[in-house]
Amino acid sequence: MNFYKKTAYSIIILLLLLTGCGSSSDFSGTSTNGSPLGVEEALSKDEGKEVVVQGYVTGQPVSTSNVAIGNFSNDYALALADSADENNKEKMIFIQIPAEFREQYGLKSNPDLMEKGVIVTGKRESYFAHAGIKSVDSLELIQESEEPDEEVEDPPAPPEIKDPYYEEASGKTGVELKKALHEIIDDHRMLTYAEVWTALRETDKDPDNPDNVILLYTGRSQSKLLNGGGADDWNREHVWAKSHGGFGTSKGAGTDLHHLRPTDTTVNSSRSNLDFDNGGSPHKEAKGNFYDNDSWEPRDEVKGDVARMLFYMAVRYEGDSGELDLELNDRVENGSNPLHGKSSVLIDWHLKDPVDENERRRNEIIFEKYQGNRNPFIDHPEWAQMIW
Repeated sequence: MNFYKKTAYSIIILLLLLTGCGSSSDFSGTSTNGSPLGVEEALSKDEGKEVVVQGYVTGQPVSTSNVAIGNFSNDYALALADSADENNKEKMIFIQIPAEFREQYGLKSNPDLMEKGVIVTGKRESYFAHAGIKSVDSLELIQESEEPDEEVEDPPAPPEIKDPYYEEASGKTGVELKKALHEIIDDHRMLTYAEVWTALRETDKDPDNPDNVILLYTGRSQSKLLNGGGADDWNREHVWAKSHGGFGTSKGAGTDLHHLRPTDTTVNSSRSNLDFDNGGSPHKEAKGNFYDNDSWEPRDEVKGDVARMLFYMAVRYEGDSGELDLELNDRVENGSNPLHGKSSVLIDWHLKDPVDENERRRNEIIFEKYQGNRNPFIDHPEWAQMIW
């Protein structure tokens, strides 16, 4: 009988093992339907749990409370959130990237992963003293889904450009168009910051009063000689805020007339280095302008002008010849990074406030008299959506 009892016990134990009963596995890191967890749900999981999480890349953690969104220093970490434009660090989970995944998923090597969706499998553990995932087993990019049964028409071919100045851009779109336009408008004649005063008196001259200039945000016409630092003077506004990349007032981006405009000194101070977005409180001195702690909304009459100036800067400065690489992104609070937002809002402003005669005249003066290059998005507004 002992033999039969031992055999029965062995069979029972084997069945328990095969069915998973009594297993010590601690994996509970997917949703009830087996799909990956969202970041918010993953943040609620206890440390030590194996989890599968999907989220959007929002930057590179560099400390408990600091997530870099540009100028990435290494390939060691990612921050994920449920929204691609999330700014709240408490709604992010920090991912430690193992060596085997750094070349493909590190942000220094792959900055274009920003705002892309990824799925990560690993163990819930603190990282940078913040909710995180370590011991990562897998990382994969979420591919955008396609409708298999829906016929997708080929996009229309880019128009042929007959203007000799833009000949190299003819027939191109997307990244190739951006590269071609950069080569066309690159290496312009650079002014000193002192020379900008004289140039703005010409580029922004009031067509109804040649002794005056028109101020960008207020729309006020005032004496072209009333410039300086006084409360009602006008000064030189960098529409691409000069702290976004730290180029200051040096030759190049710091003196490029295509984004420098006369503005009231007080209003210029209020705008400071804010990104552009809709909303905020009305500015008491600049009617039609709104602002808050992270963005500035200009008056309707110049919304498109502002957008096209930023489009120009993102194409003109691409990081070659020792220059900065300036890029647009779809967020605010870009700080000192060489980034400016908010791109989706800028496209909307560009469409709602088309190019006017003042912009065309200004573009021509800069080309003929000062820099020898043009703003492509004034000459060809359709190119903005072909790139962004």
